[in-house]
Amino acid sequence: MFALFLWWFLTGAVLYIVGLPKSTHVWSMAAMTIVFVVAVIGLDDSSDDRSTLGAYCGLTCGLLVWAWHEMSFLMGFVTGPRRTPCPADAQGWRRFACASQTLIYHEVAILATAALLVLLTFDAPNQIGIATFFVLWIMRLSAKLNIFLGVPNLTEQFLPDGLDYLKSYFIKRPMNPLFPLSVTLSTIATFMLIGQAIVPDATGFDVAGYTMLASLMALAVLEHWLLVLPLPAAALWNWGLKSRRLETFESGLPSVITGR
Repeated sequence: MFALFLWWFLTGAVLYIVGLPKSTHVWSMAAMTIVFVVAVIGLDDSSDDRSTLGAYCGLTCGLLVWAWHEMSFLMGFVTGPRRTPCPADAQGWRRFACASQTLIYHEVAILATAALLVLLTFDAPNQIGIATFFVLWIMRLSAKLNIFLGVPNLTEQFLPDGLDYLKSYFIKRPMNPLFPLSVTLSTIATFMLIGQAIVPDATGFDVAGYTMLASLMALAVLEHWLLVLPLPAAALWNWGLKSRRLETFESGLPSVITGR
């Protein structure tokens, strides 16, 4: 329940902050960068703690580090050199290359963070924090590839106006060859993590840590299924999208009311 709530809350909080007026973005990003630094330090410190509290701390810090990357991308601070729609004649590898250029800085930043976390926690007894980060990274990369290859539900409603050009790289299809493989492998990984949590000699740290990691994997599997099932995924974060609707409403009011 802790992993579920924190995942849901941080996702909605990022969406809400991103939806606020752009004049607030620099300050929001600055504040989130402080949170990022504190989370990295916390992840490093908790990596030596194999208590149940250490597992909770590792997961929390891993999610906060990931939230920084999500916010920096959605606000447009760390994306890629290409900020234009996909060329109409782009197909195959050219289309993939163009799509990669829209987010390559984001992926390199994630890679650099992953390298830093590995360096800080190498051979440490508590790997829950870095495992959290890698679960989120791998499963988000899988979701991006599936959206690029084509799925029925493209989750376009989560993109802010500044990233509208990304929609031109999405394809709506009933299915793609990667989807069954993604779901199968991630489901197997989920059950493997559950298996580690319920072994007879599992410590409190093992039970807490592996249960939370399994929960994140299960949520990632659910996110993948929401790409193809006719279900309103956005309903989970309607509260996080309210700031975007509020800004749109205010932009349409007379200037005598809004001061613009």
